[in-house]
Order: sequence, then C-alpha cells, then structure tokens
Amino acid sequence: MRAQVEAWSAINSGSRNLDGLATMAGLLADAFAVLPGDVGLLDATPGEVIDTDGVAQPVAFGRNLHVRVRPSAPVQLLLTGHMDTVFGIDHPFQTVTPLEDGAILNGPGCADMKGGIALMLAALVGIDASPLASRVGYEVVINSDEEIGSPGSAALIAQAARGKLAALTYEPALPDGTLAGARPGSGNFSIIVTGRAAHAGRNPEDGRNAVVAAADLALRLSKARREGLAINPAKIDGGGPNNIVPDRAILRVNLRPALPEHQAIAVTLIDRLIAEISAEHEVSIHLHGGFGRPPKPVDARAQKLFTLVERSATDLGIAIGRKATGGVCDGNNIAACGVPVVDTMGARGGAIHSADEFLIIDSLAERARLSTLVMLRLAEAGL
Repeated sequence: MRAQVEAWSAINSGSRNLDGLATMAGLLADAFAVLPGDVGLLDATPGEVIDTDGVAQPVAFGRNLHVRVRPSAPVQLLLTGHMDTVFGIDHPFQTVTPLEDGAILNGPGCADMKGGIALMLAALVGIDASPLASRVGYEVVINSDEEIGSPGSAALIAQAARGKLAALTYEPALPDGTLAGARPGSGNFSIIVTGRAAHAGRNPEDGRNAVVAAADLALRLSKARREGLAINPAKIDGGGPNNIVPDRAILRVNLRPALPEHQAIAVTLIDRLIAEISAEHEVSIHLHGGFGRPPKPVDARAQKLFTLVERSATDLGIAIGRKATGGVCDGNNIAACGVPVVDTMGARGGAIHSADEFLIIDSLAERARLSTLVMLRLAEAGL
C-alpha cells in the first residue's frame, strides 16, 4: 500500500489536469484488475462553467473508474473514492517526502485520498479471499472530479448507489482516527447581473450599474446568514474602464445548509433577494448553479452503520471517534440516494488541501483491516 501511495501521489492529478487524470485512471484500472469482476473507465457527463463575461462555456472532466463484482450476491455494497486532488499542474507541491523516519508521508493527495484508495483495494482483496466472499457483491466508483463537486460523476454515483445495503467512502479520517458524522450540504452559484452601460460623466443616470447591484446582492446574502445556513459571497467578476457604467457582473457564492429544511430556506432566500435587487436596481439577473451536495444528517440507518464501524474498530483495538464537520463529499450524494454511508473510512492524516498534507503510514494496514471486518460483518448479518 505504501508503494502504491508513493507512486500515485507522484502523479499530478489535479481536477483540471486531464492528462494527469488519464494516467492516474489507467494505473488504477490496472491495480483494481486483481479483483474478480468487471473493471472499466467511464466517460464523465460533460459540464459547463460561467466565464468572467457571464457566458456558459463547456468543460470536460476525466474518466471515472467503475468496478462491479458479484452483482447477484445477496449483500450489495458501494465503495467510492476520488483520484483527483486540489493541486493543479502548476502548483509547487508535486513531490512525496518521507518524514519522521518514514512513519509519515508528506505528498500531494497522499491522504486525500490516494492512501484511501490503496487501503480500499487491500480490503477488497481481503474480502475476496474470505469464505464469505460469495455473500457480498460490490461496486466501486473512483471519480475524477470530487474536489470540484463531482459534476461529471454525480449521475454515475447515483446509479451505483441503487439497491445497495450500505456504502463506504474513503475520505481521510482525522489524525486520531475520528470519523466525520453529519455534514451540511453545499451549493455553488454564479449569479449573472446584466445592467445598462452609459458614460460615467456625461449621462450616468441612464446607466444601470451591474457591479453595484451584484455588490448589493452579496451584502444582503452575507447578512442573511443564520444558524444552519452558512453563506459565503466569494467573488465578483465584471466592470471595465472607469468612464463606463458597467453593464455586466457575475457574483460567485457558496451556501452550506445544515439540513434539508435549511436548503429549502436558502432556495427561497436566493429567489427573494434576486427579485428585490432586480426591481431596485432595474437590472436583469440569471441564476446558474445549484446544490450539488445535499445535506447529510445522520439518520437511523446511518447510525446503525456508524455503530457497526465503531464496534469493529473497538474490537480491533483501533481508536475511533466521530464528530460533525463543515466539509462535504460524495458521501452527501450517496446519503441523498437513501443509502447509509460512512465517508471517512480512509487513512489517518491531516493538513489536507495544503503543502503540509500528510499520511500516517501505519494507518494503511489499520484501516484496511477495519474496512475488511466491517464488510464481513455486513455480509454475515446485514445492517
């Protein structure tokens, strides 16, 4: 597992680096070919992004690894991970460095989540060597765009989740083994404001300032934050020469609702504020985007799965805990399909999304054993 992590983390597979993702996908397909099922690389659903002029531009994503083993077995599980990282092709963080006499690896994606992929594969090899193997079938999805919200793989994940008893996702645990429990949802929006250009000195009153309208909307959204709904106006694109009233601006904003009812509040809030700004500033506004990550509260079935994981860890002498987190991942999407999921089954590590990212080497075998025991118990007794 360590050798795999070192080799895989040396490959830049930033979410927008299609060449690096293609290399990574090929290596993963070869590695997962040891499993007794169908292994394939599937094209992503094409997407689009709003550019700085407010125009929708097509965008491509890397291919996604899909594995299916024993689809007729009585117990069906879903395992997911992602091959992409947040480190672009020009990012200075590109190398893997052993630390503390080799007990820790510092490298791009070593914890998030190439270590998780390696231990997932090791656990599945263990399952297939077990007398219980015939009782459990599974699908594996390792996508190429999780770090940017999984726009090209969400449909594949939803399809793979159908009919599954439970799911395990291999985001990293905290350094002490703590799991992520409840997660909020996340919505990303590009709000295109169209005003009317005019000369800034000769007839500014004839103009309708799109930048001012976008800024007003950003302020009102920020002031609308409340318990259960975080709102982050992140960027405004637009404007031009100082002597022209700007007629175009794009506000980028992220909203994180804690529960489904908070997401409903957020939708109503956005619609209301857009209507107010449109009327008061005499501009037109187009909303692009949505809630790609639904909220993930811990319901009764998820609680049963967490209890199984925590009991298995205790039986193996592995320290474990759980706490709610503000982050989101593909576990949100899986839970929205009605499948209970524990989404931090990966390696122990920390400082993810930074050049200090690290993986605790001993956690690879530790967490592979945990996954194997959890899946064997699901095969034996269900959930």
